[in-house]
Amino acid sequence: MAKNNIRSVAVLAAVVLATVCTSCRTNQKEDMENFSLTQEWDKTFPASGKVSHRKVTFKNRYGITLAADLYQPVEVSDADSGLAAIAVSGPFGAVKEQASGFYAQMLAERGFLTIAFDPSFTGESGGEPRYVASPDINTEDFSAAVDFLSTLDNVDPERIGIVGICGWGGFAINAAAIDTRIKATVASTMYDISRCTANGYFDSMGVDERYELRRQLNAQRTEDYRNGSYALAGGVVDPLPDDAPQFVKDYYAYYKTPRGYHKRSLNSNRGWNRTSSLAFINAPILAYSDEIRSAVLLIHGEKAHSRYFSEDAFRRLTGDNKELMIIPGASHVDLYDNVDAIPFDRMESFFMENLKK
Repeated sequence: MAKNNIRSVAVLAAVVLATVCTSCRTNQKEDMENFSLTQEWDKTFPASGKVSHRKVTFKNRYGITLAADLYQPVEVSDADSGLAAIAVSGPFGAVKEQASGFYAQMLAERGFLTIAFDPSFTGESGGEPRYVASPDINTEDFSAAVDFLSTLDNVDPERIGIVGICGWGGFAINAAAIDTRIKATVASTMYDISRCTANGYFDSMGVDERYELRRQLNAQRTEDYRNGSYALAGGVVDPLPDDAPQFVKDYYAYYKTPRGYHKRSLNSNRGWNRTSSLAFINAPILAYSDEIRSAVLLIHGEKAHSRYFSEDAFRRLTGDNKELMIIPGASHVDLYDNVDAIPFDRMESFFMENLKK
């Protein structure tokens, strides 16, 4: 990719882009003890007859209520005990009705109790203002999911793993570095959001460009406060420019078409709060990844523009229970929903091995 294209893409932040909304302050004041969840099946993938499904909620340590879909093998009942459980989230800017729910349902078909949750401030989860990402709070969301799973009667608290997709792959690794209750972690098609934000795609952003990004974002803070509203960055670019890089075209093909569009997805619609990026510039979330003692499996597509995130993260990991798996011919977005590309067999064996009784 030409250098000028790389730099122009870096300004887009994770997947985003050009449209700015200046009237995006939420008026929603949820009673987090009584808020309602959508009960109809509104996923981007069909329901499986091999698993049961229900909505659940739990709180993180900041008091934010998180909404999740719980998937359980049909042959398993609430009266059973000692189950292995897995919490899933991601991609960055997606909701549980998209890729994370697909992963959770597929893993439940293979015998695990799973939940796919919406992170704080997004989807059906609580938190104000809306559409904010946080290196701390979103890592905490994984630990809150572990809190919830650990206290279910039919789950063995010593048999809990997590899966992070795309940007939530980075948060999953960060959670594994701090939460010793997590016995096994899968990061699929991982983004290191802090690195991408601070350095741009392919580390193309220098000190002066990073300063300019800080200047722009802090100017936006002033504007937001003056307006009493939070401007959004816009979701995946639409219409798609003729000169868009292939990976942006791939994002469009997922988020903006019936394949993966969802009405609550940030990437499918108006995107993140523009100033969300600020916290990530100074917060390298993988700083202590070399201290993870539990098992980690990194999965990435051979053709993914983001492959370097997993390769570099793997180099930092220590111990003989770490693995990097490269999927031949796969792109970044192939690992969202392409059942022929996502190595569910390997994921199953990885969790069976590391969440065994």
